[in-house]
Amino acid sequence: MAVRIVIEGALLGALLVLFCAAGIRRGAVNMVFLYHRDVQDRCVKNGLITRGEIKRSSRFFRSLGIPAFIVFVLVSVYAVNGAKGFGPGFRQMFAILSVANLIDRLLIDEYWVGHTKAWEIPGTEDLKPYIDRNDKIGKWLMGTAGFAILSAILSGMMALMMG
Repeated sequence: MAVRIVIEGALLGALLVLFCAAGIRRGAVNMVFLYHRDVQDRCVKNGLITRGEIKRSSRFFRSLGIPAFIVFVLVSVYAVNGAKGFGPGFRQMFAILSVANLIDRLLIDEYWVGHTKAWEIPGTEDLKPYIDRNDKIGKWLMGTAGFAILSAILSGMMALMMG
């Protein structure tokens, strides 16, 4: 079961990588909503994108990505793995989300954004690093605590629905 959960977490991480790759396919400026406000302001000032486009991109990414992640985790835990009740569902969800969080923090944030040019936006190079030390600390804490809370909410809802 542990190997299956790690594989499911890796698949969820791969789904995140695919979402990001699709988001930056015509340039990282299309995902600038993930960057600091000063980077967004510079992109608007340089005519690379408008505030409205930033808001639309953010809404689209979140409205598609968040439900996809939730469905993936619920299907993995309850349909594929056959979890019953709160405890097993919570543990499996939190483990899957934690593996995806590692992929996000280490592969995407640290390597892809931090050490390649794929996420670089022309005219904002002086504003790097796009993800600074405080961002990294916040993302680790919020990813861990946020995924624990999300796992508790979802497994609680499923426990109630399943009786």
